[in-house]
Amino acid sequence: MRKPALILRSGILLLLLYLTACETERIIFRGPYHVRFTESAGFEKESFSDTIEIEVHNVGPALEEDVVLSYTISGNAREGVDYVVLEERKNVKILAGEYFGFIKILLINNANNILRSQDVVFTLQTTNIDKLEVGQGATALGKSFTFTIFDDCILGGTYSGQRTGGSTSTDDITVSSQDCETYLLSNWNIDVFTTDEEMDLIFIDNGDNTLTVPEQEEENIDDELATIRGTGVVDPVTREIILNITLVDFDDQPEISITLKPN
Repeated sequence: MRKPALILRSGILLLLLYLTACETERIIFRGPYHVRFTESAGFEKESFSDTIEIEVHNVGPALEEDVVLSYTISGNAREGVDYVVLEERKNVKILAGEYFGFIKILLINNANNILRSQDVVFTLQTTNIDKLEVGQGATALGKSFTFTIFDDCILGGTYSGQRTGGSTSTDDITVSSQDCETYLLSNWNIDVFTTDEEMDLIFIDNGDNTLTVPEQEEENIDDELATIRGTGVVDPVTREIILNITLVDFDDQPEISITLKPN
């Protein structure tokens, strides 16, 4: 009669051992407080036109005075050619009562149809607050940040588009390419159809400031009306693109003219 009780007690013991083994060990931060880059790396194409903010943060209580960190700049990216640093160079500030500061850079689009990449490396050096370490732990984790700038094709980037004779403009249209010859336009349906469905198309840079839209089928139009083709031109100075798109299967084959301006 004791065997069932023994089995029960053994089962309870095994269950307790299992639950104990599965308990997640709590990791408690024991300091010291420090400042570091939030991430270790980032990247963008050189055609990215918005300000890039590289985050530095204070791992500890917010302080009653500004935290000022000095940093060095290295890497094979050329300052003033591939990028510029906005605001004060080689110093980044975390304002009193705040936890985050930002190194702000702006990329320079010097696209030349040579696809490669350059790195700019920011390395934190010193801080005006003695009790804050620079970098985390013995290995100074987060002391450096590497930003990679990928070259883009001459016509790559984001554009604002407007149809000739149209009343509205569409922003954030992208143009991309893998070989700087054949490009993908993310949307040419700019005040063309009653639907807001985005419609992409392929065009070819002929190398003489003219473009060709090869005959292709638009998947968001009924099959019997889907064929498009066309031509275009590029302003080599402003990179403004004008595409003339023919709706081949429509009566009288109407032509739609779209102007794309780089953002």
